[in-house]
Amino acid sequence: MAGLYIHIPFCKQACHYCNFHFSTSLTYKNDFVAALLKEISLQREYLDENTVETIYFGGGTPSLLQKADLTVILEKLHQEFRIAANAEITLEANPDDMLSSSLSSWKQAGINRLSIGVQSFFEEDLRWMNRAHDASQAIQSVRLAKQAGFTNISIDLIYGSPTLPDEHWRSNVEQALAFDIPHFSCYALTVEPKTPLFKMIALAKSPDVNPDDQARQFLLLMQWMEAAGYEHYEISNFAKPGQRSRHNTAYWQGKKYLGLGPSAHSYNGQSRQWNIANNSGYIESLKKDELLFETETLTPVQVLNEYIMTSLRTMEGIDLDDVAEKFGTKTSNTILANAGKYIHGSYLDKKNTALVLTKEGKLLADGIAANLFFE
Repeated sequence: MAGLYIHIPFCKQACHYCNFHFSTSLTYKNDFVAALLKEISLQREYLDENTVETIYFGGGTPSLLQKADLTVILEKLHQEFRIAANAEITLEANPDDMLSSSLSSWKQAGINRLSIGVQSFFEEDLRWMNRAHDASQAIQSVRLAKQAGFTNISIDLIYGSPTLPDEHWRSNVEQALAFDIPHFSCYALTVEPKTPLFKMIALAKSPDVNPDDQARQFLLLMQWMEAAGYEHYEISNFAKPGQRSRHNTAYWQGKKYLGLGPSAHSYNGQSRQWNIANNSGYIESLKKDELLFETETLTPVQVLNEYIMTSLRTMEGIDLDDVAEKFGTKTSNTILANAGKYIHGSYLDKKNTALVLTKEGKLLADGIAANLFFE
């Protein structure tokens, strides 16, 4: 199994919290699509004939693409890669781009899953984040998607922002659950360096995030989603049984994937590589049939630590038998020994041969993983 990620580096406007690579100018959009098609051809061997089971259009704002753009990109991917007949093909979409006509065109192009960047159903949150859509569009977008025949839908929500009291957070989750969709991705607001939000906080133009508020709202979220029958299958992701994101699950399982587009990352099992994060540089290099990327060959210890980090984030946890098979019995025993203090502290449960985070442990997931790493 393998996956394809396509980074679409354009947005209508910059969200205050976002640190992904994008441009608010669409000047290079046509040139970008031409360059992307060239990159697809040049990277056709990267996945070693593995069948592609997931394709993910991320960004940026992929919903800015026209039907013709999506169609030609997907046709090129089918020409150069072995795509499974039942491949999951996801498009990240902003509510303000979701009209009946655009939804119909995406479906005709081959998109069968939508990830909708709602973030909040409250106007004050959306204005504070500098989102391009308003609260009414947030609600209407999901309704239109269902009317257009999309059944595999995910909604993104953000919690822990200074503008979001607990009662509004509850209302956001209740509104999302009322749509009866199969998947939710919920993220604590993170203040990233070099973002407008970082500068606003530094200049005291916005209050900083409160870790205690974020922890409380995360615990509330886990409680509400469990009561609604959703699996908390990864730290930030909830799904009805059988409705997990196949693409993201492959990341956490260490499957191979190829990233296409400026700033996109790839992984082939032994090394990682990442494309230049510059639209004009990306386009100009591909005009000369050149690929501009950096690469890193992973050491055995790095592979092991990534396994610990990614598996611990999932509801299946760290499988000690799997560790023993891949990295040796001594390594498995060491992990179990180092996990002892977290088991006794009720942050980890040992379920048969697996180490699984408790609800309280999920608040400390990154720190626990780091303390289980090998040097």
